[in-house]
Amino acid sequence: MGGPSSHAVIDEEALIGGRERRAIAIADYDEAWPARFAAERRRIERALGPAALAVEHVGSTAVPGLAAKPIVDILVSVPEAEDEGIAAALLAEGYELRVREPGHRMFRTAGRDVHVHLWAAEAAEAGRLRAFRDRLRTSAADRVAYEKLKRELAGQPWSDMNEYAEAKGPFIERILAAERARAEAE
Repeated sequence: MGGPSSHAVIDEEALIGGRERRAIAIADYDEAWPARFAAERRRIERALGPAALAVEHVGSTAVPGLAAKPIVDILVSVPEAEDEGIAAALLAEGYELRVREPGHRMFRTAGRDVHVHLWAAEAAEAGRLRAFRDRLRTSAADRVAYEKLKRELAGQPWSDMNEYAEAKGPFIERILAAERARAEAE
């Protein structure tokens, strides 16, 4: 996961298939990421119909110019993230369930290059994902600092991607706090 929820500790039982050891590779920004998101958005909207209240590109691949793990993160706002009918529709479309936790489901493609996060439309985490993305889109200094941190962390050994994501947590919290303070000052 590539945004604010990245730092959240995911319960071992929530991970379908358990922890996975994978190398963390940070790629320079790829102009193909928005097109990949658009294709997946159409696929998700076709599968979910009106249950997909919003389908948004989030995470680092949604920030022009930002280096990232080449995994497109998608936020799908739904009436109820735990709705098994929604899950069944995504499974039928070829997505694989990876995370099942209260209020959140994460599916991914077989190639593991797209993560689809289901959150209820009013979930605080959905707002955090949007706020972090938007802050990185508008703040060059935060974007540069985040990329530097990600590249440094990617060079360290991790037992799985969740540990890498958790290590970014303090930085993400600082950015979100700054964004809240900015919004309150307006």
